[in-house]
Amino acid sequence: MTHHLLTDETRPPLTPARQLTLRFSGTRRGARLARRLAVQQFTEWTGLPYDSDPARAAALVTAELASNAVRHGSLPGRDFRLALLLLPDRFRVEVTDTRPERLPPPVTPQPADETSGRGLLIVQSYADRWGRTVRDAYTKTVWAEVRLRTTGS
Repeated sequence: MTHHLLTDETRPPLTPARQLTLRFSGTRRGARLARRLAVQQFTEWTGLPYDSDPARAAALVTAELASNAVRHGSLPGRDFRLALLLLPDRFRVEVTDTRPERLPPPVTPQPADETSGRGLLIVQSYADRWGRTVRDAYTKTVWAEVRLRTTGS
């Protein structure tokens, strides 16, 4: 499986079967709630169990993207937006924050003694594709897509 950071120019058009968009407070609690909601919505839309590999991948990806939005993309008093899209063969998570100038850094392995900096490695490992979109001077969206079925199913 290849994992590539995609930008606006390389992003394919989306035609979601279902879509949900909500705002959460730019706090750790908001990030936690976003993860829980994403997994709940994933299982409801797909019929896959909470403990399936795709559901776990959706949970991890959402947790990292939401956490990054709170930690690196938040301005005081500003919320982040979570958009969930069910596509024909994948589940897409989009997290929009208020710091378009803070783009995700290149993903590189971190030394074992580092206590942070592994979030995008997790996203890259569990998402089929991920990327970022900056459409205006006020926001950026970091997104990731998880396949609904594992290889061979």
